Amino acid sequence: MRLYAQTRARRFRQVLADLIAVALLAAAVTFALAVHDAIMLLAEPGRKVEDAGGSLASGLGDAGNAASNVPVVGGILKKPLQSAAEASTGLSDAGQSMQDAVGRAADLTTFALLVVSVAVVLALWLPPRLRWIRRSALIRGLVDAPGGADLLALRALTGPVADLAAVSVPPGGLADAWRRGDEQVIGDLSRVALRQAGLRP
Repeated sequence: MRLYAQTRARRFRQVLADLIAVALLAAAVTFALAVHDAIMLLAEPGRKVEDAGGSLASGLGDAGNAASNVPVVGGILKKPLQSAAEASTGLSDAGQSMQDAVGRAADLTTFALLVVSVAVVLALWLPPRLRWIRRSALIRGLVDAPGGADLLALRALTGPVADLAAVSVPPGGLADAWRRGDEQVIGDLSRVALRQAGLRP
């Protein structure tokens, strides 16, 4: 199985197409990661809320513990401070929940961007490459097959007329020579078909 053409021009186009595909995939990954980072900036308020809620809960908890040491009214003072500390803990949890939601959104968006971009690049690049690999293998198999040269010559006759310019035209024309089984013309035409496919005789 041949992955690249043997003729210089076709091989250059194939390598260029491969490099473009790789560059597009790299650009898609870079863009998706940049979008992920941009979305994660939205989690910054959640981090601030979590930090503020945690600090406030800790401070109120400490104040409640200190207030409990006050004679007579310590228990009365501690209860509202503990309630406020618990509410602050809920605020901290809300900040964490916000960060989690933003993180999930960033991950899903990045995944979707990667899947779509990779699918588009592969859909545009892979089928032509696979078709060429399969076609070149079939054409190469015709070279040594019985009657293969005749089929290759017919392929050249039905291909682009400009490619036939290099073949010397015998009296009666190329098609007539092919029908008569002229080995020289068949050989010339089969070489044209191979060149059209990017292969060397």
